[in-house]
Amino acid sequence: METIILLGTALALGMDAFAVAAVVSAGLSHLSGRHIFRLTWHFGLFQALMTLFGWFGGEGLATFMAGANHWIAFGLLTALGLNMIRQSGHPEDRVRDYDPTRGWSLVALSVATSVDAFAVGVSLGLLNVAIPKPALIIGVVALLMTYVGTQVGRRAETYLGKWAERLGGIVLIAMGVEMLLQHMLS
Repeated sequence: METIILLGTALALGMDAFAVAAVVSAGLSHLSGRHIFRLTWHFGLFQALMTLFGWFGGEGLATFMAGANHWIAFGLLTALGLNMIRQSGHPEDRVRDYDPTRGWSLVALSVATSVDAFAVGVSLGLLNVAIPKPALIIGVVALLMTYVGTQVGRRAETYLGKWAERLGGIVLIAMGVEMLLQHMLS
């Protein structure tokens, strides 16, 4: 696989990670190094692993996932977006120390941002492309784009204040809807 095509694919896949990292970072009252590490590590890891799973899973798993992958991403992003909006409107209802960069929220975000990497992995398997290099590059690019997204989110939080979390929730829901519409229209 040519390097330029691989980098273009990795950049396209990393855009979701970038956007979600920016949204999550903007919604945090204090973005720490731990937040940044957890987001970048998990988003990069999940992008690489989903690419590998798609490659190893082949056509059988692709057929099973084909109808569900966009619905899974839609559901996860919408649920997390609605939760962000709810918590921003009622600070007293906020779960004490809620942190979307930990636990099941982080896993859900990681899966939602890497569903498309699974499809790319299936395609690479069907094309008989050796998988180690593409999976590594896709994971590293997602990691780097996530880091940049956290920095954009940090700046946005400064300007948007308490509205950052609301806007972030709306963006997550819009991303989920866009993924679903893209699937339905293709």
